[in-house]
Amino acid sequence: INAEYGKQWYQRRVRARSTELARYGIKTGLTNYPASYAVGLLLARRLNQKYGLDETYTGVEAVDGEEYYVEKEGERGAFYCVLDTGLSKTSSGARIFGVLKGAVDGGLDIPHSSKRFPGYNGESGEYDAAAHRARILGSHISTYMQTLLDEDEDAYKRQFATYKKEGIMPDMIEEHVHKGTRRYQSRSIALGQEREDRGYKPKSYKRARMSLQQRKKSRPTEGCFPRSPLILLFTSDFFIFNII
Repeated sequence: INAEYGKQWYQRRVRARSTELARYGIKTGLTNYPASYAVGLLLARRLNQKYGLDETYTGVEAVDGEEYYVEKEGERGAFYCVLDTGLSKTSSGARIFGVLKGAVDGGLDIPHSSKRFPGYNGESGEYDAAAHRARILGSHISTYMQTLLDEDEDAYKRQFATYKKEGIMPDMIEEHVHKGTRRYQSRSIALGQEREDRGYKPKSYKRARMSLQQRKKSRPTEGCFPRSPLILLFTSDFFIFNII
């Protein structure tokens, strides 16, 4: 996650990954909305600590889902950021806005509104902070886990195998997430020092390079038409395509 612009286009100052959440107690569900919020919170604490702002801008004391905007305290203002969503989906309730909410609650100054947060009603224009808090703490995951456990236990074991391995039941999700977020907010944990995950390799969608012989072997031979010269006949009114 890039957090600050530099002189040469932009430079990455700090980074936070969901794979780091296991250090603070969240070892499962690293791609859901609660994990997105936790990544934003971790990023904010790390960035503020790097620039000596962690004592001044501590963010919210507890997850409540309420609208929160950082106000200047003392001589130094809060670290100002602009959210760059890139190619991420920006539909209402998307995980990228969970990262945004976590970063704001962690003490970063990011211009935003609540219109894309879970709990916002587009018809009435009202924002339900309690609904957003429930989303952050994974109440939707807990409900789905309980439903699946009641209806199809085999499917539950397949889909939530890591939760079962960690001994996390549906009624323990909220406390599990809440405990992790409290650890990020604790100043006793050194978050300013960035450590690389050993053995971590980002997902790559590039095809492996092939030699000439490999490309020739991979080229389909059966069921293909032989190559033929293409003749284009131009007339005054239309084009005529003819394959010999």
